[in-house]
Amino acid sequence: MQQLWKGAVVVLLSATATRATVAQGVDWPHPSGDAGAMRFSTLSDISRTNVAQLQIAWRWRTGERSIAEGAGQKSARPGLFQNSPVVINDTMFVSTPYAAVAALDARSGRELWRYDPEVWRAGQPSNGTGFVHRGVATWSVPGQRRVVFINARWRLIALDAATGTPVPSFGRNGEIDLTATLRRKVNQLHYTNTSPPVVYGNVVIVGNGVGDRLRYPYDPPGDVQAFDVRTGRRVWTFHTIPDSGEFGVDTWEDGAYKVMGHTNVWAPMSLDEKRGLVFLPVSTPTNDWYGGDRKGDNLFAESVVALDARTGRRVWHYQIVHHGLWDYDLPAPPVLATIRWQGKSRDVVAVPSKTAWVYVFDRETGQPLWPIVERPVPASDVPGERAAATQPMPTLPAPFSRQSISEADLIDFTPELRRLALQLFQQYRHGPIFTPPSEQGTIVMPGNIGGAGWGSTSYDPETQTLYVKATENPALYRIRKGVPNDTIGFAYTVDLTRSTLGVTADPDSGKADHTPPDVLPLIKPPYGTMTAIDLNTGARKWQIPLGDTPGIRNHPLLKGVPLPPLGVAGAVGGTVTRGGVLFATGGGDVLYALDTRDGRVLWQHTLPAGRGYANPITYRGADGVQYVVIATGGGNECELVAFALPKTR
Repeated sequence: MQQLWKGAVVVLLSATATRATVAQGVDWPHPSGDAGAMRFSTLSDISRTNVAQLQIAWRWRTGERSIAEGAGQKSARPGLFQNSPVVINDTMFVSTPYAAVAALDARSGRELWRYDPEVWRAGQPSNGTGFVHRGVATWSVPGQRRVVFINARWRLIALDAATGTPVPSFGRNGEIDLTATLRRKVNQLHYTNTSPPVVYGNVVIVGNGVGDRLRYPYDPPGDVQAFDVRTGRRVWTFHTIPDSGEFGVDTWEDGAYKVMGHTNVWAPMSLDEKRGLVFLPVSTPTNDWYGGDRKGDNLFAESVVALDARTGRRVWHYQIVHHGLWDYDLPAPPVLATIRWQGKSRDVVAVPSKTAWVYVFDRETGQPLWPIVERPVPASDVPGERAAATQPMPTLPAPFSRQSISEADLIDFTPELRRLALQLFQQYRHGPIFTPPSEQGTIVMPGNIGGAGWGSTSYDPETQTLYVKATENPALYRIRKGVPNDTIGFAYTVDLTRSTLGVTADPDSGKADHTPPDVLPLIKPPYGTMTAIDLNTGARKWQIPLGDTPGIRNHPLLKGVPLPPLGVAGAVGGTVTRGGVLFATGGGDVLYALDTRDGRVLWQHTLPAGRGYANPITYRGADGVQYVVIATGGGNECELVAFALPKTR
C-alpha cells in the first residue's frame, strides 16, 4: 500500500510539473525574436502534427484612418501594417503605421494603453512607402521600470512601459530630436524611421530613412547615433559617409563626401550582446542610380559594418556593392548564427541581400567563410558615370533567385503575350547582374525590391538552416538629364515613372475610372520563393514557390489558361519554430504553415484584413497557450490577428 501511495505521489508531482512547464510563459522580446535576428522560437506546442487545427484566438484593430488636408494639416494615410510586436511577461508592445505605440494583453488582445506621437500632423513622409513602422525596443534593469523606445520620424521617444506616458528625464519631456545632432542641418520632413531601435547596455542605437526620390546636394546623411537610455544624451555617432580624415574618405572622389547623403541604415540592425557588436546593413548613397557626382567605391555604402556598440568604433566592414547604381541597399538585419565548420562550432553573420546572395562572414573578423571573388562587370555608357570595374560575388551559397533574365524567362502564357514580352524586352539593354542603368534603359534583375527584402530571413539554430524569402521582379532603370526641382538637384538621375515592367494584350481593359489596365509581369513565375539553405555547407536544401498572386491568376486575359504555382512578390519571410513549422505569408493575404523539412504546406488561412506584409511572431502566455500573431492589412484596415490551437477541457 505504501508503495502504491509513493507511486501516486510521483505521478501527481510529474503531472503538476508537466502543467507548470506547459504554463511557463515564453516571450518574444525583440521584433526579430532575439537581438541576432534569427526569428526562431523554442516552442513546439504547435507542431507539424497539430498545426492544421489553428484557429483565430483574437483580433485587434489599430483604428487609424487617412487624414484629409486642411488648415495646418497635410494629407496623411497609414501604409501597410508591417509591425512585428514585442511580447514580455504577457504584455505586447506594438507600433502602428502612424508610429503610435500600444500595449496589449498578449493573451486576449485587450488594449491597456496607447501613445500617439502624432507624426501624421506633418503629412506624408518622403520614404515612398507612406507611414509604416516595424517595431519598438525596450530597456530595463532589475527593480526599475521598463522603458519602450519608438523612433518616430525624426524623434526618439521614451515611454514608461506600465503607463505609456513619456519618461520626463529622457531628453526634453521624454523625447529628443534626432536631426539636432547630425553633422549638418537637414530638412526634418526628409528624415524618417521605419525600423526599430537597438538597445545595448545603457545606450539606444538608431539609424534613419531617407526617401529614394530625394536626390539633392546636402540631403540628410545616414549617420548612426547612440544615446544614453536614461538622459537622451548622445554617446557616439558613426559616419556611414566618412568625414575628412576618417577611414574610407578617399573612396569619395572630388570631395563628394561633403555633399552626399543617404547611405543610411533604414533596415533593422542586429546585435551580438556577448561581444558587444552591432551590425549595420547600410544602404545606397544619394541619387541611387547615377554616381557621376560621387565617383569612387563610396564606403560604407552597401556594406555590412560591425561596430563596437559601446563606442561606435568600426571593428570591421565588407562592401558587397562598389559604387552602387542599382538601389541594392542591404535591406535586412544580418543574421547571427552558430554553425558547424570543419568539425567545430563557429559564430558567423549571414547577410541577405537584394542581389540574391547570402554573404557569410566570421562574426569577429569579417573574414568570408567561402571565397567572395571580384569579377569584371559591364561598364556604363552614361555621360559622366564611371561604374566599378568589378563586383564581389560569393561562391557559396548559390544565388537564391534569378540574377538576370533572358528570352527564355519571358512570359509565355499565351502566344500574344509572349510576342509582346519579347518586343518590350528587345527595346532595352539587359545582361548579367550589375549591368548598369543606361540612357536607353536597362532591365535589371533582381530589381530594387530584391532578391531579399527587409524581413526575408529566419534561422533554425538547431538544424543550422537559413530560410530566405525572395522576390523575382525585374526593374527598368533609364537615366535622364532633367531640370532640377525641389527634390532633385543633380543633372542626371533615373526616371522611375516607368520602372515597373509589364505587358498587356488588351489596352482597352482599363478600369471604369480610366486608369491604365493591369499589366502582367514581363517574366514567367515564380514571383516569390522560399529557399532553405544549410549554413554548415552552403548547400540548398529545398526551394518552393511561396504564396499566390490572385491579380495574375484571375486576370481576364488568362481566363481558362492553366497556370503553374505563381508565388507572391514581397519583402517578408517567416518565423521558424522547434515544432518543425515555418510561418510566413511572403507578402500575400494568406498565412501559411510550412514543413521545415521540405516546404510542404501544412495549413493556411486567408487573413481577414487582407495582405500580411509583416513577419509573424510566436510566444506562449502564462495561460499555457502558444500564440502566432501577424500584422495585417493597410490604410484604414489594419489589425493584428492571433492564432492558437483550440482549448481543451
